[in-house]
Amino acid sequence: MWAIILPGAFSVWNMIIARTYYQGIPGELQEAAEVDGANEITYYFKILLPVCTPVIAVLALWQFVAMWNSYFDAMIYLNDSAKQPLQLVLRSILIQNQPEAGMIADMQSTAERAQLAELLKYATIIISSLPLLVMYPFFQKYFDAGIMAGSVKG
Repeated sequence: MWAIILPGAFSVWNMIIARTYYQGIPGELQEAAEVDGANEITYYFKILLPVCTPVIAVLALWQFVAMWNSYFDAMIYLNDSAKQPLQLVLRSILIQNQPEAGMIADMQSTAERAQLAELLKYATIIISSLPLLVMYPFFQKYFDAGIMAGSVKG
């Protein structure tokens, strides 16, 4: 199980994006916090963390989507079918219901089986996309505008 969790826990690309966002925060915010009597911990939790919530939300959503769509690592490393992620289970359902090319049967049953395979394929797409569609409205407010607008007046 840890072979799936640990490699996905840290992404260098996400760290570069977070660092770039953090470097774009003006130093005047920290100076203003020091003038107001805030120490480093207060500055971090009361000022910096709320300012960085847009990038944290975006990176969390990206990481969730990456891990949600990742089935290949689980297919390689996990032997127990009870620990398989949803994507791998849905993949096995699709493979099991594919009509074989060399099947000898009447045309009607082959057509019904092909139709069932198509319906399962579309249901699989809906089921695998549903959690992302449910999550997006909660993260959408962070995509529109950051909290930085109007934080430092020149």
